[in-house]
Amino acid sequence: MSDASDSSNTPPVRHGNGQFAKGNPGGPGRPRNAVSRAAITLDEIGADAAETILRTIVDKALAGDMRAAEMILSRAWPMRRGRPVEIAAPAVNDLADVVSATGAVATAVMQGEITPDEGRAFSAVLETQRHAIETVDMDAKMQIMEGAVARVKAKLS
Repeated sequence: MSDASDSSNTPPVRHGNGQFAKGNPGGPGRPRNAVSRAAITLDEIGADAAETILRTIVDKALAGDMRAAEMILSRAWPMRRGRPVEIAAPAVNDLADVVSATGAVATAVMQGEITPDEGRAFSAVLETQRHAIETVDMDAKMQIMEGAVARVKAKLS
């Protein structure tokens, strides 16, 4: 079975450098940085009217229009994605504390003190803490083992 690109009648779709070959049935596509005339016109209209619109909205907000005030404040003071949450959990200094803290998070979720999403966020923080503690512990063990190996090598020499 022959490949269509091997046929002498069909030009290659792409050159070796990845560019489309001349006569490609797919065509070259849209030119780079092509912007429609409508988009250019809309940009010009918007640029001309932006200051007037903003001043009108600010004036309405100052006059007590709550919708206008909401529009301004939503851009100047964006909504928070999360909220500070406190739960009763022990300080995390070693791996045993991670287990206790994870239990406290699970209990807080089950009792409805925090949402499951907040519980996942707490758990991610605890997982990071656990990983850091394990890394430090592993480094300390490696230092001890390297010292022991060096002492054995010194005795053998």
